[in-house]
Amino acid sequence: MVNNSDKKNKALFTMRGETIDFGVPDSFRFNVLSNVMTEKYEAALQMLTDFQSEPSEYPDYKFKASRYIQHSIELIQSIKAKRGFSGMDSLTSTKQQELIDQFKGQIKSLQHTLKSIEKIEGDLRVQDVRSTIYVVSAFWYALLTVVVFAFVLDCVFGLLNTGLTAGDGFMGDLAHFVATKIGF
Repeated sequence: MVNNSDKKNKALFTMRGETIDFGVPDSFRFNVLSNVMTEKYEAALQMLTDFQSEPSEYPDYKFKASRYIQHSIELIQSIKAKRGFSGMDSLTSTKQQELIDQFKGQIKSLQHTLKSIEKIEGDLRVQDVRSTIYVVSAFWYALLTVVVFAFVLDCVFGLLNTGLTAGDGFMGDLAHFVATKIGF
């Protein structure tokens, strides 16, 4: 059973008047922040550790995101400690306000850290697309070069050879015609 002190603490640690950008529904940031705001800290921590341990399609992703994930874990643990502080009634109102402001700052910091994790993934996705475009472009230019080179070779050795043979025959016929008209 929840006593009145716990209810008062929960009421103090709300984000009333503050905006929290949860992100797209059912996204990583949305799920973690939702679990933290509903005091399901273990679920949020489990999501972060699962996210860190699951394989990524981008090789550098784990290296770049691991420090942000560790920072997020530390922030959630700190938020949990502040919300679960049992001696809130014994603190002065300025200390209570200071604790509440720290809580709000940590929620904002967690939100920013989760955005940074999403940004890393987005940046790597863009980098992957760019490298794919470079590879496809290089393949296209190589293919175009081979086709143009094959066309030039065909013209030089195929069409030119045929043209020279036809021209040689025409020149021979012309010389024979001129020689018969002149009287040779």
